[in-house]
Amino acid sequence: MSTQSQLPEPAAGSVTLIASPDRVRLVLSGELDMLMKVELLDAVHEAVLHDVPVEVDVRDVTFMDSSVLAALSRLIQATRQRPTFISPPPVVRFLLDVTRIGDLVDIVGVDNEPLEPSSAEQAFPGTTSA
Repeated sequence: MSTQSQLPEPAAGSVTLIASPDRVRLVLSGELDMLMKVELLDAVHEAVLHDVPVEVDVRDVTFMDSSVLAALSRLIQATRQRPTFISPPPVVRFLLDVTRIGDLVDIVGVDNEPLEPSSAEQAFPGTTSA
């Protein structure tokens, strides 16, 4: 009888849009990859239609690939105000920094306070935080 190691299943990705009269919150969580692209693009389109400030809550994202970044860059291009990213974990913050998308958004903590520069920004002083 063989013994198999039981690794935890990765958290499936989810996209939720919460709209109010004065803002829209796009809540992303789990592992977000190309399988989530259509759902994410639909949510981005809906968020833009509301024509209010957009918050992107990424605090529970565990993985993000380039297709997700492409969808989020569409959001940035289509909105009149800078989107606000809430509490990006290191994996998301790294991608925002390396692609320079972080220069185009505001990045805040859960309490809406600006976050300290990421380690990539500290390592490369020429970069600026949003």
